[in-house]
Amino acid sequence: MAAVVALDGFGAERGFDVLAEGARQAAAGGIRLRVFGPPGELRLDDVDGVEVVPTEEWISNEEEPAAAVRTRPEASIVRAAHDVSEGNAGALASVGSTGAAMAAATFGIRRLQGVQRPALAAVLPLPGRQVLFLDVGANVEVRAQHLIQFAFLGAAFSEAVLGVASPKVGLLSVGEESGKGTPVVVEAHAALAAAEGIDFVGNVEGVDLPAAVADVVITDGFTGNVALKLMEGTAKVVSGAIRDAARSNLIAAAGGLLMRPALGGIRKEFAPDTTGGAVLLGLRSPTVVGHGSSGPEGIANAVRLAARCIEQHAVERTGDLLRSGHATRGDLARPDGSAERIEA
Repeated sequence: MAAVVALDGFGAERGFDVLAEGARQAAAGGIRLRVFGPPGELRLDDVDGVEVVPTEEWISNEEEPAAAVRTRPEASIVRAAHDVSEGNAGALASVGSTGAAMAAATFGIRRLQGVQRPALAAVLPLPGRQVLFLDVGANVEVRAQHLIQFAFLGAAFSEAVLGVASPKVGLLSVGEESGKGTPVVVEAHAALAAAEGIDFVGNVEGVDLPAAVADVVITDGFTGNVALKLMEGTAKVVSGAIRDAARSNLIAAAGGLLMRPALGGIRKEFAPDTTGGAVLLGLRSPTVVGHGSSGPEGIANAVRLAARCIEQHAVERTGDLLRSGHATRGDLARPDGSAERIEA
C-alpha cells in the first residue's frame, strides 16, 4: 500500500499553484496525499492519489506558534497533525511556519516514549556525501542529556533512512579536545564517550561540517540554526561570485560554457529544494518541515522524504535503536562513574 502523507496546504511563499504542482509531482511517484487547504485555490481534484480536505484557516509566521496551535484547532497544520495522530496518514509535511509545524506535531503526534525533546534534523547538501545535522532550531537552549539523546536520535535516523551503516557521530564544539566547549558540551562529550550503542568520534569543529568528517553532527538549536543558515548563505554568495566571474570577459564566458554542466550539478546538490526540508526526530510519526520559499521540486521532495520515513519504518527503527543504546533510560555513565539521568 502506498504511503499516505498529510500535507499542510498553506504557507508556500510562492503561492498555491507552486504547492499544488509539488503535490502533483509527489503523487506521480505513487505517494498518496491528504492536503489541508482551500480546494478552489489548489485545484487538485483531477489528480489521482490526492485528496483535498477543505480548510480555510492557517497559522502565519507572525503568530506565536504554541499559542496559535492551542487556540486554532481548525488551522491547516493543526488538522494535518491530528490527521496523522488518528491514523489517516502516516506522516506530516509542511512548508509553512516552522514554529507552528513543530508545535502542532509535538502536541498532536506526541513524542516517542523516553524522548525529552524532539530535534530538528537537516541533511546537509554536501557533494558526494550526506551529513545529518541536528538540532537546527527546535531547542535554543539544551542540557547535556538533551545532546546525548540527539546523538542517538540522529544515529538511528541516519542508519534507518539514510542507509548509513554504523554512522559516526560528532559533537560540534570549539576544539577537538574533550575539554573544549561549554560545560554542557564537555559533560555531553564525557557521557557519549562512555556510552554503548553509538560510534562517537568526539568533538568536531565548524570547519569539519562541510568536510563531512562525521555522518551525524549534534549541537543545540541556536548554534545549529546559525551554522545552517551561514552555510546556505555562503553557498549562495560563492555560486553568485562564480557566475559573475564567468561573465566577466569573453575568455571567462567561454570557460563558463564548458564548465556549465559540472557547475549545474554542484548547484543542484547545494540547492535547498534538493533535500526537501528538515525532519523533526523523536515523535511517534514522521514530520518534515520544508522551506517556505520552496519551489515545486522542494515541496515534492519534502513529501517524498516523509513517505520514505514511513516506508523505511523510521520511527519504529529509531525507537528500537534508542532503547538498544539505552538513550531513553537513566544509565548513561558520567566520567566519575555516576549515572546521567535521562528523564522521561
